Amino acid sequence: MDQIIERSLGDVTGAGDQLMWIDGEAVAALAGGTIDIFNPSNGARIGTSPAGLAADIDRAVQAARRSFKSGVWSRMPGAARQKILWRAADMIEARAAEIATVEALNAGQLYPFAQAMVHGAVELLRYFAGWATKIHGLTSEISGPMGQFHAYTLRDPIGVAGMIVPWNVPFGLVMTKLGAALAAGCSCVVKPSEETPYSALMLVRILEEAGVPKGVVNVVTGYGHEAGAALAEHPDVDKIAFTGSTEIGKRIVRAAAGNLKKVTLELGGKSPVIMFDDADLAKAIPSTAMGIFLHSGQICIAGSRLYVQRKIFDQVMAGLAGAAASLKIGDAFSPATQIGPLISARQRERVSELVASGVAGGATLVAGGQVHGEQGFYFQPTVLAHPKADSRVIREEIFGPVITANVFDEFDEVLEAANDSTFGLASTVYTTDISKAHRAAKALQAGFVWINCHFVSDPSLPGGGFKQSGWGREMGAEGLDAYLQTKSVFTSLNG
Repeated sequence: MDQIIERSLGDVTGAGDQLMWIDGEAVAALAGGTIDIFNPSNGARIGTSPAGLAADIDRAVQAARRSFKSGVWSRMPGAARQKILWRAADMIEARAAEIATVEALNAGQLYPFAQAMVHGAVELLRYFAGWATKIHGLTSEISGPMGQFHAYTLRDPIGVAGMIVPWNVPFGLVMTKLGAALAAGCSCVVKPSEETPYSALMLVRILEEAGVPKGVVNVVTGYGHEAGAALAEHPDVDKIAFTGSTEIGKRIVRAAAGNLKKVTLELGGKSPVIMFDDADLAKAIPSTAMGIFLHSGQICIAGSRLYVQRKIFDQVMAGLAGAAASLKIGDAFSPATQIGPLISARQRERVSELVASGVAGGATLVAGGQVHGEQGFYFQPTVLAHPKADSRVIREEIFGPVITANVFDEFDEVLEAANDSTFGLASTVYTTDISKAHRAAKALQAGFVWINCHFVSDPSLPGGGFKQSGWGREMGAEGLDAYLQTKSVFTSLNG
């Protein structure tokens, strides 16, 4: 493992520092600023990346625009784009151990989780590569008072797409956006999180090695309020895809108004988990624990609000408390570790403060609730019972290993509570009654509904949020549509 880490860092960071990637070249920020990058497992500084500003975004956008106008990618035959993307997927798969190592080091993902995310990204890229040969319109034989016409639609790439990616699953989320955009024929500018830039910088090099022309994918590192804001505002960007908080999503909408660029937003979640008293608890309890404690709860679709039917409430609380207490906290690379660090000291402090506010407001601390260790950014898996419906731990996204639990009696009662949120990203139902399961699925206001499972997804099915959890969808045919625009063509057949 140490050799993999050393080799991976050599590929990615050289002597510990990294450069942006614009128009096929590694470049520093024009103003010369850098950002320190840390390992969440121990708090150690592992390198730097450039602190890109508006001028750096502008040169990346110009490079993307030149490549798009040239047609070097946008007008390349779909079959050729498909082959390049498939080759890139094979290359990523061959280097999966190195990429996963960088994700674990930079984002604090447990190494097995990071491996799974990289392999998932490979399959997602292969899925979208297949779409490159299936972008077509439709024909319509129309007639009316003006005569007969041959009419059809064309699907064109939307142009230059800007992508702003968060720190929790950086490689997987950048691939969710890039896979669809590249299949559609767009040129792209990626702004990874300032905290986790390294895997995106690996990816752009692999894509160009595979045959994606220079300038088609550009990566600018920097802070969100500087580089990210400049990308959202840029008048020559046609599309913004953002994953992150609802607050920042609203800012992006306002910034996009300048040229009415198209926007896809995958935002925050406060996902309800409903456990009926006929659930198979031997499966439901560990599944619920995994659904909130995986990656220390730093997953937007984590099941953070639990509603348990009264008859089984005490049994479920005991099971969750046992699961939380049994998880071994530690370094992302240790084979014994079951729960890793939060991304930063700042995030750990926010989680701690929210938990404290819940307890102060009357919630019962069933398990956890404390910072763990003196090195790294760890927080204990935490279970809070009976918080008030208007408390912050119920209303706000915590983005940590914290689950709240409340009791319910009736079906309609729990559906009302589950939907009582400004968010609507994901939801989970545990029951052995198939009719009840599907009635709940129909009533839940969420983009994902899982029945007797959690975190299941597939590139062929779209993901996105209801309400303030986002606009639009990623993955599936709808994910591709987000990077295409349609024109209607009418030809007179009237002699």
